[in-house]
Amino acid sequence: MPLRPSFDDLPLDKSGPPGNAWTLYPKNDTLGTLNLLTPETTVAASKQIVDGTRVSVDLTLGHLARPCFGRQSLKHDIWLKEGRVVHDDALSFNTQSSSQWDGFRHFGYQEHGVFYNGWTSEQLLKTDEMGMQSWADHKGIEIKALDTTSIPVSNIKEVLAHQNTTLQPGDIVFVRSGYVRAYNAATSEKRQELANTTVPPAIGLESSRETLRWLWDGQFAAIAGDHPSMEAWPCQDTKHWLHEWCLAGWGMPLGELFNLEALSRTCAEKKRYTFFFSSMPLNVRGGVASPPNGVAIF
Repeated sequence: MPLRPSFDDLPLDKSGPPGNAWTLYPKNDTLGTLNLLTPETTVAASKQIVDGTRVSVDLTLGHLARPCFGRQSLKHDIWLKEGRVVHDDALSFNTQSSSQWDGFRHFGYQEHGVFYNGWTSEQLLKTDEMGMQSWADHKGIEIKALDTTSIPVSNIKEVLAHQNTTLQPGDIVFVRSGYVRAYNAATSEKRQELANTTVPPAIGLESSRETLRWLWDGQFAAIAGDHPSMEAWPCQDTKHWLHEWCLAGWGMPLGELFNLEALSRTCAEKKRYTFFFSSMPLNVRGGVASPPNGVAIF
């Protein structure tokens, strides 16, 4: 495993876009920060399993009245096999219409027109490289989850200290903003208002150099939240756009719209905020994104 350069050493490829870490791993790398999930870190994480309690973090595929950013809704067809007591079904859905991992083919550097490790859209459309197959409110902080609300790193550090949680290299970090809870509690009129807005405002991490430095220096394998975009939306600082730096710059997966409600209750009941996490993305060659199929095990 190569030594981790400091955040101030970025970009590593001096001819590339801001903040990239493209030369940290070989040019043909398709895992990015998932390289931190070594057999050793997996064995260490398995020690978090104590009583076997399991908590899913996936919303149902059709949970949102209308997916964010104008994406296709779930289409589920069920039919009876004629003359038999047998059913089949077929699903058609956008892989980012509900809980999701954003893959490295999803979002590139907008100004430079390149994805992780310098791939262009034209190149990616001709190959399946870089696809998903490579992965196979105690303190009373007032938030407005359905508005553009930025969560600074200082808030996250306060929560970690309150939980007495220490993050380790290779960890997958979960940030519960309250978006799913707010959406579930919203009136039908509010949900319809969100459905009618192609790019609805939403809470998320603050797009800032401080956030990026914390993510990089923490050496996390991935980060996931319950909000529709990892950064507060619309993005408040496109110079430090988390999608660009994390996905295209570092190869760091972003999880969005994870259902963290049951998980947060379980953590509070057990007074434990660390756990073993298993996620098996869809094995689709050239896939752009995938439902997480994620389970936290205590």
